[in-house]
Amino acid sequence: MADFRTSTLDYFPENILIDILSYLGVRELIRTGRVCKRWRRLVKDQRLWRAVDLTAWKGVTSRMLWVLLRQYLGTGLRCLRLRGLLLSARGGAFLSESWLKALSSRCPRLRSLSLLHADLRGLRSCQLLPTTLQVLELRGCELPQGFFTQTPPSPENQAGAASTAATQQQGRGQTGKVPASTSGIAIEMLVLDNVPSFTDLHLQSLASWLKLSRLELRNVLRVTAEGLRRSAAQETDSGLNGLSRLKYLEIGHFGRPGAQLQMASLGLGVGWLGLEELSLGGKEVGPGLLSASRLRDLKRLRLRCCKLREMQVLRSCRTLRELRRLEFCEVFFQVCPKTPERGGERQVEEGREDGADSGDGSNDKLDENDPVPSLRRSLAALLPQCTLLFTNCTVTITSD
Repeated sequence: MADFRTSTLDYFPENILIDILSYLGVRELIRTGRVCKRWRRLVKDQRLWRAVDLTAWKGVTSRMLWVLLRQYLGTGLRCLRLRGLLLSARGGAFLSESWLKALSSRCPRLRSLSLLHADLRGLRSCQLLPTTLQVLELRGCELPQGFFTQTPPSPENQAGAASTAATQQQGRGQTGKVPASTSGIAIEMLVLDNVPSFTDLHLQSLASWLKLSRLELRNVLRVTAEGLRRSAAQETDSGLNGLSRLKYLEIGHFGRPGAQLQMASLGLGVGWLGLEELSLGGKEVGPGLLSASRLRDLKRLRLRCCKLREMQVLRSCRTLRELRRLEFCEVFFQVCPKTPERGGERQVEEGREDGADSGDGSNDKLDENDPVPSLRRSLAALLPQCTLLFTNCTVTITSD
């Protein structure tokens, strides 16, 4: 009993201590490492540094980033989220080329990078980012003009990269094929949220990204319908041009009332080969539905945060024979009131049909899973293989 009363954390195995430390943030981890030598060694365990989020830590300077990289970040890092100094009174440089090179060498397993309020105008190109990145998120950042342009590597650099990779594999005792080039951009998912400097030229330069399959554009005000038309995947005599490997596209405009609207989703009217999933949000839903009928390969359509009428959805989905899933998220459906004569008869018929299915007599209540039964029945006739999903949707009756 006395031994139990005098027991301390020293009696716990290191695996349990590491599990306890995993609930701490970055600041708390660094402070915990100052307690003793054993805790300092535990804090530097790479299992605690797989996902690092520094967005809540305001005022992180380049000096702090160097300290973190040299003392804590290593081979265990998978996801990194940083907050820049774009809205800070300090200002100054945030990400440098030397720090990004050191990040690439010390963290070879980094897959996701998220930047918030970062000024990237001091970087020449996105090729300075780690080549192992698969997900890149930019929120409220500033970009230079040719940031997304990918320059093909020279034969000398390709040979040097191949020889370096072969040397590393031999040193580790691994055998197998050596990749021809390791300097290409391997990003598969790109998220741009409230990036005012992103223009049509940036969008067109993404065509050189050979692995880009998911693109999310939210509140990107300088992208126009013409820029989206030029970036669409189209078949020509020389093959597919544009973003030919893109499978998922999201276009959303959730700006304040009175903000300039480019209606970029109208650019979908030229058709987009290979595009299987489309998400429209805010003020881009109306123009996007007018053009979505030209997307013959579309399988999933998601509409969110908008006002819709039943006829808008039916006109757009009439030709989408390959559509398999249609989602409505936080959509305000506007329903016109029915006339007393015909409308009353139609309500009775609908009540009988729904009552025959449910059998509980509660037809006057709005079903959250089916707020617009007439829309469901019409789409079931047009697209029998399509699944409908409603999330936080409301129905309002208008006099128009």
